[in-house]
Amino acid sequence: MAMVDTGRIRLHVQRTGPADGRTPHATVVLVHGLLTDSLASYYFTVAPAFAAAGLDVVMYDLRGHGRSERPRAGYTLDHNIDDLEALLDRLGVNGPVHLVGNSYGGTIAFGYAARHPARVAGLTLIESEPATTAWAGKLGGILRRVLTELAHNEPDVIAWITAHRGHNTARLAKGAARLARETTLGRDIPASRVLTEDAIRAVRCPVLGVYGGDSDLVELAPRMAALLTDFRPVVLPGHEHSVLVEAAGTVGGHILDLIRSVEGAGAR
Repeated sequence: MAMVDTGRIRLHVQRTGPADGRTPHATVVLVHGLLTDSLASYYFTVAPAFAAAGLDVVMYDLRGHGRSERPRAGYTLDHNIDDLEALLDRLGVNGPVHLVGNSYGGTIAFGYAARHPARVAGLTLIESEPATTAWAGKLGGILRRVLTELAHNEPDVIAWITAHRGHNTARLAKGAARLARETTLGRDIPASRVLTEDAIRAVRCPVLGVYGGDSDLVELAPRMAALLTDFRPVVLPGHEHSVLVEAAGTVGGHILDLIRSVEGAGAR
């Protein structure tokens, strides 16, 4: 475990690379999702395969999540993009990097790519979308439900989750309730600055979109294809929003294919 002080916030970071001592041929940065997620969702899924494939792999816990610092306020999308920017600067990762974002992590990654197009070689959005007005409204509804149903009725909800989803899911839900209850995250994210259509179109790097076939986000694929110059959709039938965990090998394989197509034959 490493704690990195970005000058803005202390973030929990894990970094790994080829076990045989080879010099990594590219850097991939993995950004996790909201509330119940952490860098562990990558550490136990795709990160080992990426390191074995010769990549420098950077994972970190978002502010307020996992082992990172938990300030009471400051949870807009721009705060999270600023954190990613400051972290890469502090680590000396000058890019271009390959960004992979799961769920809300993909929204952060896309925002970073829109802000720093020259520092991103490729972008993967797993069950994710750029920040738009529709995105902000949807996230606002989800967070309101968390605050009302989970944070305000925590004992009953946690008991139900424990009985029907198991102790680990209940533990994650309890942490999400605490984060929502003790910070301004639930208000900050829906109030985040969103991207214009022109800003989305300006992202020119190859973008891989990975969707569960049974997820409502799969409907975004045609619109993303219309907006982006190099959009590569992958739909995995029989999966919903948790496709990263449920089909890690397949998801990781598609991400490596994207990186290899950008970096060339060296990514073996």
